[in-house]
Amino acid sequence: MPATMKALRKTKAGKGLEMQAVPVPSIGPSDVLVRVKATSICGTDLHIYGWDRWSQGRIKPPVTLGHEFCGVVERVGEEVAAVKPGDFVSAEMHVNCGHCHQCRMGEAHICQNVRVIGIDQDGAFAEFVKIPATNIWRLDPAIPEHYGAILDPLGNAVHTVLAGAIAGHTALVTGCGPIGLMSIAVAKACDSSTVFATETNDHRRSMAKQMGADVVLNPAEGDAVKKILEATGGTGVDVLLEMSGNATAIQQGFKALRAGGRASLLGIPTENVPLDLVNDVIFKGATVQGIYGRRMYQTWVQMTALLKAGRVNLEPLFGERVVLEKFEEAFAKLQSGLAGKILMYPNGMPK
Repeated sequence: MPATMKALRKTKAGKGLEMQAVPVPSIGPSDVLVRVKATSICGTDLHIYGWDRWSQGRIKPPVTLGHEFCGVVERVGEEVAAVKPGDFVSAEMHVNCGHCHQCRMGEAHICQNVRVIGIDQDGAFAEFVKIPATNIWRLDPAIPEHYGAILDPLGNAVHTVLAGAIAGHTALVTGCGPIGLMSIAVAKACDSSTVFATETNDHRRSMAKQMGADVVLNPAEGDAVKKILEATGGTGVDVLLEMSGNATAIQQGFKALRAGGRASLLGIPTENVPLDLVNDVIFKGATVQGIYGRRMYQTWVQMTALLKAGRVNLEPLFGERVVLEKFEEAFAKLQSGLAGKILMYPNGMPK
């Protein structure tokens, strides 16, 4: 077992990340040390790389990034019995306190004192990562390794789609970034009758079709809301799955939502979003849900079942695979909007 490892870290305030040699994490009696096989870059990592306003207020360098990963258990603390060395695992990287009102009410995913591994403490952009045993998720051998590396964002999609009825319902996905694309696949897997998608990026619209969207629209070219209303006989969609965080897309989504419909909002706006509450929410009798992370651990059970059944095809998402040292080119490609999920390998590329 080496004493040091390579890790991709935010070392100081400002744009960029650095590769460093750091000590392999020591684990406590209830922790698990995982040798990382594959890790994936999240939109949050892009924000931290660019050092935007949110990052400046949240991130306290130095910290190793990375909260989407899979790996093999290397070592366990003496109190750990549920997993053993050699197990193939991923993990819920939101660490809840277990004591606040939300945790006591079974809502650990919105814990008041949550700490996120890879944001608030060292994460998985490294050869090894330390995880509390309670957060470890053993992976079924039927789940492909590259899928195991993106269960965190897939869980966001599953949580959003399954926050209400979806089978036999029409749905609109606004924003076709990686989680929006996953939401299309999940909605179709769960028998949504018709999935509409709106996206201004040409490449992402093409990917939306590959993921199974029935109707893909560019809201920058023509009236997308009008087209959706026409396609639904003037009724509107049953379900709005808002993934963009874009103010205009959110407004259009509510206009396209039918009276009595469900709006599940995962995208995070960077500005206040004006809404016509009277006509688009109150008079519509709409159900509006804020979605954060994954339900712990209901969502993990649901997405594991979907993947084991072979219901969700995520293959169009995957493009390049690179060693961790080539992180700069991976981040650049994602920032260009020309990639879905790029996997990085801290311990070398798979053979």
